Amino acid sequence: MLAMGLMSGTSLDGVDTALCEITGFGEETKITLIDFETYDFPEHLKNKVKRILRNDEPLLPELTSLNFELGMLFSDAVGKMLEKNKMTGKDLAFVASHGQTIYHQPRDIGSLMSSTLQLGEPAVIAYNHHVDVYANFRVMDMAAGGEGAPLVPYSEEILYREDQRSVALQNIGGIGNVTVLPSRTSGRQVYAFDTGPGNMVIDEAMKILYNQSYDEGGKTALSGHVSQGMLAHLLEHPYLKMSYPKTTGREDFGESYTNSVLQRFSSLQREDLIATLTYFTAKTIAMSYEDFIFPKMRLDKVIIGGGGAHNKALLSYLRELLNGVEVLTQEDLGYSSDAKEAMAFVILGNETYHRRPSNVIGATGAKTPVILGNLTKNPHAHAELKRGRE
Repeated sequence: MLAMGLMSGTSLDGVDTALCEITGFGEETKITLIDFETYDFPEHLKNKVKRILRNDEPLLPELTSLNFELGMLFSDAVGKMLEKNKMTGKDLAFVASHGQTIYHQPRDIGSLMSSTLQLGEPAVIAYNHHVDVYANFRVMDMAAGGEGAPLVPYSEEILYREDQRSVALQNIGGIGNVTVLPSRTSGRQVYAFDTGPGNMVIDEAMKILYNQSYDEGGKTALSGHVSQGMLAHLLEHPYLKMSYPKTTGREDFGESYTNSVLQRFSSLQREDLIATLTYFTAKTIAMSYEDFIFPKMRLDKVIIGGGGAHNKALLSYLRELLNGVEVLTQEDLGYSSDAKEAMAFVILGNETYHRRPSNVIGATGAKTPVILGNLTKNPHAHAELKRGRE
């Protein structure tokens, strides 16, 4: 059957849209990427999201409106992909939409319960395209005592786990997260956690220092030098001292954090700031492996996905720090680094379609495996069924 996955991450680059053919479920899942596009965030909408993320007390009408504005953005992405492939929503079994994370609090803080909020009203997609939509994948895991993240490990276990070799799937999007796949013969459980910042801090610094949205190919970082003094300061971040399961986001490594770092080290050359921030991301990944993976097992290879897979400086730093471990990208294996997460939500949606749990409790810390996602039905189904009978 055909399905579509939508992913918009913390970097706000755009809406990753994957059209896939998928059959089976669980370990029998077979998925093929038919088409993929990233549709840009309109600048006014990106600015509105960032403004709300900066404001501890956003206006309720603005927040409510944003839910529907993002729903329309995701609906437009579905429409463009359908039109490109000469299809309609009726050709799809479902759309699986992650939504846009506005706030994620994985643990209780004082009187505040652990909670998460993703916006992007699925009813807009369902209504406009006559299709069932699965969304809000994180909330059920949190209801079951988990952190609601990371969710991608389920798809990675299905697609990448090997019988004899241990593999790490390192995603470098706005945030860095790793899924550890011990060999099947080891009997060890799959687990995952956020390693720390991914591209988020680098991208924000590029915007401030160069008025560019990202460091294309890592060229700026490669032209600079790493400041050991600045690096030592960065490595004091409290998140890096936490044990897993742990998740992070814009709350820890967002715009305010980047601004404070750049102000503190404003005497450094611009390219040296970018080089150091890039090395910081690589170092946090390597430190996480040293703390939480290498004491348990030997890694045979690391597969890099997400936008960071295109950053040559970041890959170079990682290969240097993970000396002795093979470091590959999704492209080296014939896959797409950019489409990986949108495809993952097709797989999660497929498990929900078949009424099967898809959270990895070793990744999220949930008490039990649970079925993820809320279903918004095609609201026109009754009329379409009636017409079909006439």
